[in-house]
Amino acid sequence: MPRKPNSIKHAASAPTTVTPQLGLVCQTYSDLVRFRTITRTRYLSLSKGEKIACLRDLYADNLRRVFKAIGFCQLNDIHLYRLPCGLFPMSDEQPGIDLLHGMSDQFIMVGRLATLIDLRLLMHPDQFVVLSSTRPEVIRTGIEILAKYALAFDLMGLPRSAWSVLLIHGGARGQAKVLRSVVADLPTNIRARLAFENDEHSYGAEEILDICRTTGSPMIFDCHHHVLHERIDTYDHPSVAAMTEAARSTWPDAAWQIVHVSNGIDGIADPRHSDFITQMPEAYRTVPWIEVEAKAKEDAILKLREWWPGKRRR
Repeated sequence: MPRKPNSIKHAASAPTTVTPQLGLVCQTYSDLVRFRTITRTRYLSLSKGEKIACLRDLYADNLRRVFKAIGFCQLNDIHLYRLPCGLFPMSDEQPGIDLLHGMSDQFIMVGRLATLIDLRLLMHPDQFVVLSSTRPEVIRTGIEILAKYALAFDLMGLPRSAWSVLLIHGGARGQAKVLRSVVADLPTNIRARLAFENDEHSYGAEEILDICRTTGSPMIFDCHHHVLHERIDTYDHPSVAAMTEAARSTWPDAAWQIVHVSNGIDGIADPRHSDFITQMPEAYRTVPWIEVEAKAKEDAILKLREWWPGKRRR
């Protein structure tokens, strides 16, 4: 098992070979792990009292479902889990904020259970979180959304560090200067957890690497976004290995590095995620944590374990 946050070392190198932990994203392919939500239209149609009751019930139910997800991870030897970003809708405003604080006991139980079974938790807020927009109101909304996730992590007792990542993309193209400025002014409980991921449209791997180096934020390298952005035809292109290693240098501890993997449905040039992972970068054999972004979820993890990277640790 890679080092936990209480053994932090500011290292830029990683072992030449590791047994990567494969992470589950949000829910299971089966119906075992599912979460509730409510549309904003439906929410706004409720009276004040109905809104409070609705959100209280929804938040409590989703926390119970998080417990179920943690149990699923324990049974399936999964030690990296991405929490869904829709767990607590409308919690970036009242009465949602107060309701979250009122459930602090349940939150801390979630965090303690995850820690007890060596489960690392992170979150990838949706595409509406943009910190590099030319419109101040868009940035303000993005910060408010990140604040509610950071609050949830604080209530769980998760470290204010890159161990408990809040991951976003670069956002608006050509606005790196704005992005750096906004990140510098973020509250500590957001900034200390913030990481950036390259994408195939606005911020390629080299660009997001520069953002991470200048803001002190870790970089989560996505090999599929990279091959799409660079229009290359193999996950073993030299630039994949180079970016995997360069991204590692942005982490406060090399043993905390996370990367993403996905395959295209109709080949490497297809941005749509396939059900299973059938191609892996050779460079990922040196990475300790890999989020598996495949539609088949836990089934994709199981099949990937059968053939890659070889004999499992356990």
